[in-house]
Amino acid sequence: MEELEHTCPLPRTTLIEPAIFTPETSCECRAPHEKLTVDQASHGTPVDRPVRVYADGIFDLFHSGHARALMQAKNLFPNTYLIVGVCSDELTHKYKGFTVMTEDERYEALRHCRYVDEVLRDAPWTLTQDFLEKHKIDFVAHDDIPYSSAGSEDVYKHIKEAGMFVPTKRTEGISTSDLITRIVRDYDVYARRNLQRGYTAKELNVSYINEKKYRLQNQVDRMKEKVRTVEEKSKHFVYRVEEKSHDLIQKWEEKSREFIGNFLELFGPDGTWKQMFQERSGRMIQAFSPRGSPSSSPPRDFSPSRSPSPPSRWAMPRTSPPSSPKGASASISSMSEGDEDEK
Repeated sequence: MEELEHTCPLPRTTLIEPAIFTPETSCECRAPHEKLTVDQASHGTPVDRPVRVYADGIFDLFHSGHARALMQAKNLFPNTYLIVGVCSDELTHKYKGFTVMTEDERYEALRHCRYVDEVLRDAPWTLTQDFLEKHKIDFVAHDDIPYSSAGSEDVYKHIKEAGMFVPTKRTEGISTSDLITRIVRDYDVYARRNLQRGYTAKELNVSYINEKKYRLQNQVDRMKEKVRTVEEKSKHFVYRVEEKSHDLIQKWEEKSREFIGNFLELFGPDGTWKQMFQERSGRMIQAFSPRGSPSSSPPRDFSPSRSPSPPSRWAMPRTSPPSSPKGASASISSMSEGDEDEK
């Protein structure tokens, strides 16, 4: 008997292209699909094909909680091929309620999750044995909380009993219901924002009175923003002026200290100006004094204890006035004789 090889699709090795949509039969491999246990799959068997894991859901307003659940499903086993089933709008509205995103938007959001290898559209609400065999699913991944719906206490009960269920953990603090609750809680804020962005009151399902109220509130908010902007600018201007004034005062203080220091250096007790004045006054005294005379004459002292200073070379001898004409002529003749001796 001819032995058939597995031709199951391999997990994606590139993230450039989005995940494929599941064809009518996602696995056309003709080789027998043997049943696996969780322990076998955890040890990397079988080696000739990936373990096919299925995860389903609504995935409305796709968020990080969805992505983390799919990441756990992808990493359950060493070699995992992850198929994600997304329920249609018809089934979702029938069993769970209205969605924010359409089914096409939800399909496309799943295709761009890095952990997803294949997206199955119009997934069934309850998994049957025929569905599992058709897509050759080894395990079903979902959180372990019982999911009561469609008259059943837990739609995954028969999967758990068959040993094909692998639990994942929910991410606390984030869910589609939490996101919708935020929108409902802050409805006025979002309605005003969208009116400001150009949406009509009809598109937002807002009444005429509420539309006028929201537009008035938007105008008030714009005025507040302008006032806040002016206040910020004025604060910045005042800060700049204070900073400039501090710098200017500091420069004035430095210049004043420099000026006072220079003034004291020039006109102080031992300053340059005093030295210059003394030098100039000395030169002036020398200029006006006769040649050979000392630069400064001692003060006259008429005290009898001191001897009179010797007569200068140019000083005239003191002579008493002549008492008679004969004496006068004698003195004149003596002066002439002295002149002739000098000559």
